[in-house]
Amino acid sequence: MYPNLYFAVKDLFGISLPFLRFVNSFGFFVALSFIAAAVTLTKELLRKEREGLLHSREELIWIGKPASPTELTLNFILGFLLGFKLVGLFTADSALTANVQDYLLSLQGSLPAGLVGGLLFAGLKWYEKNKQKQAQPQEKKVRIWPHDRVGDLTIYAFIFGFLGAKVFNSLETWNDFVRDPIGSLFSFSGLTFYGGLICAALAIWWYARKHGITFWHLNDAAAPGLMLAYAIGRIGCQVSGDGDWGILNSAYVTGANGKPVADAAAFDHTVREFAQIYLPQFGSLEKIPHLSVKAPSFLPDWLFAYSYPHNVIGEGARIADCNTQYCAQLPIPVFPTPIYETLTCLVLFFILWGLRKRLRIPGTLFAVYLILNGIERFLIEHIRVNSTYNIFGFHPTQAELISAGLVIGGALIYFNLKRRGVPPPATATEDARIE
Repeated sequence: MYPNLYFAVKDLFGISLPFLRFVNSFGFFVALSFIAAAVTLTKELLRKEREGLLHSREELIWIGKPASPTELTLNFILGFLLGFKLVGLFTADSALTANVQDYLLSLQGSLPAGLVGGLLFAGLKWYEKNKQKQAQPQEKKVRIWPHDRVGDLTIYAFIFGFLGAKVFNSLETWNDFVRDPIGSLFSFSGLTFYGGLICAALAIWWYARKHGITFWHLNDAAAPGLMLAYAIGRIGCQVSGDGDWGILNSAYVTGANGKPVADAAAFDHTVREFAQIYLPQFGSLEKIPHLSVKAPSFLPDWLFAYSYPHNVIGEGARIADCNTQYCAQLPIPVFPTPIYETLTCLVLFFILWGLRKRLRIPGTLFAVYLILNGIERFLIEHIRVNSTYNIFGFHPTQAELISAGLVIGGALIYFNLKRRGVPPPATATEDARIE
């Protein structure tokens, strides 16, 4: 496992670059997932604009105004935070920056560098505006296309997606939230995808309505990218070992070298030996969810049983002779569900990409995305470790409830839109052509 890029570069290339501790592996792949989604969304919006399905909108902007106090203040704050934290990462005591996530959320940093950074950013904004300043500022009409707003859409999706993922994760791990609400909300680990999806979707719906972007066309344009982003994000879960893995595979135990060893008879003994690890999580050794599946001879054992050595959350038993802060591995390997989801969602992405020009009724591609995403997540939940609810004798997980809702909702949207049968325009109108 590579909790941050420092460990990845050191292990793969034998190069020690301490500043790479700043780059969290999970965050790195989340950033890649947002970039991939933004690229595919832009490509699809441009296609829809060329076909006359989406149109530009004229807006008034002021030209020649000096920098406002609000602009200068925001730029100062941004520059201060970057200087305070980034320079402090290299100058502070190594004990303070050993865990970069804790450091970023602390009050530690370089005050002089923060002040210099703040003044620099504010000064650059003032200089930029001052060059364009006119004696008589004037309003100017500009034409803005939906694809021009992808940057704003990405920022909205990131902010509200992260907040939603944290809130829904707190609901899913309520006992941990009650014990430490601040730590639970502000920790970088523990993110619930569906919480992020729901909150980001609401924020983007509001943004699209405000700026006159056809909602169903926007959803269709985003659908393939959402599936691709999810696949890439799950790589981050696997690489960092963030705890988002499957149930125990009782056909194996973890060997001294961290690799799975086929020994189903040793399962009960190993569980009792490491009872201090499993009891707090499951409450009883008899309630530990597990499944015994031996890997076929033509596939590697780690694809069915993985111990997540050096995982970022420190889950499991200590690794002998390890002298870093990430020295834990699972005594009994688990199913590496992030790998399964990455492979499955890559296939689903290509399916959606192939359907995007075939499904001509606006909204139907997004409905198919909801159905496929819901089915995929509902199935994978059967071999994932998650908290369950007690509803009339049934014990579904939060993800199972939401994924079932997505499948039902997607099917209702699809058949309702098909019944209405609203076809898109056959050709692009003159005012909608890309100039």
